Order: sequence, then C-alpha cells, then structure tokens
Amino acid sequence: MSADQDRKFFDMFMIVLGILVGVAVGIYGLAQVITEQTQTQFVRSDATYQERIAERIRPVGQVAIAGEDNSALPTRGPAVAVAAAAPAAGGAAAAAPTSGDEVYASACAACHDAGIAGAPMMGDATAWGTRVTQGIDTLASHAINGFQGSAGYMPAKGGRPDLSDDAVRAAVQHMVDNSQ
Repeated sequence: MSADQDRKFFDMFMIVLGILVGVAVGIYGLAQVITEQTQTQFVRSDATYQERIAERIRPVGQVAIAGEDNSALPTRGPAVAVAAAAPAAGGAAAAAPTSGDEVYASACAACHDAGIAGAPMMGDATAWGTRVTQGIDTLASHAINGFQGSAGYMPAKGGRPDLSDDAVRAAVQHMVDNSQ
C-alpha cells in the first residue's frame, strides 16, 4: 500500500467511527427522553417510592412529653423518644433530679445503657478505663459543657439544660463508681 492509500483508509475509518459514535450518542439521548416520559413518571407517582422517600427524610428523633398524648409519634425505625419533664399542676415545672442515680436514670441512661453515639456503657470497665484516667474533673467538664471525641459525642448536660452542674457531676461520679 502507498501512503496515499493509507491516508484514504484512515480518513474513511475516522468518518465511519465518527458516525458510529454519533449514532450511539443519539440512541442514548433518545433512551433518556423516553425514560423521562414513561418510567420516571410512574416511579414518582408510586406510593411505595413516596413512602421510602418520606422514611429517608424523616427526622431522626422525636420529643415525647411526659403526661401528654404522644400517640402521634412514630414507634418504629431509628426514632428515639426522649421523655421531657411536663409542667406540674399549677404551671410549675417538675423538680429536676439531683442525686447521681436520679440524674443517670432520667438523662444519662438513654445513651449510656445502649452505647449510643459512642457513649461508654454503664458497667463497662474497659470503656471507662481510659476516661477515668483523665480525672473526674475532666469527665465532669465534658459532661457539663459537651465534648466531641474520637469515640463519639457527649451533648452538654446530656441534652438536659435544666440540670445543675452539681447534678451532672453527681451523675458522672455515679457512672464512674459503677463502672470500675
């Protein structure tokens, strides 16, 4: 073959290749248009699809108020109901717990009984060991002010801003005493 024939072959090959690529892109575009007009419309109106979207974007937590009707709250999935103190008769708020055991039961147990968000579980000496070496003052500070560590997250006062610093400190001491 001569150089002129090679050039003609190469030019023809590129034209055929270009046409094939153009046809492939055209078929892909046509498939997208047809899909948008048919399948996507059916999927969007499908009740199961809508339920899956609603479940996926549902809030993670719900608040349940003690003494009020909480029947509308979801009872399945990852939602966690948090019991908050309801106002007592006469409009006065219920007294906040003060002993370490009471504070633990009302605020800390929700996470520390199940190990939620990296919380060391009550009674797990291994998980508490490295924390206890930091000292009770450091642990109390983390519990009072909140703390983001490599193992998890501790919200300030366990998410209970109504607790006094002394009550939180008593709960920390209670957990340490029962986890060594």
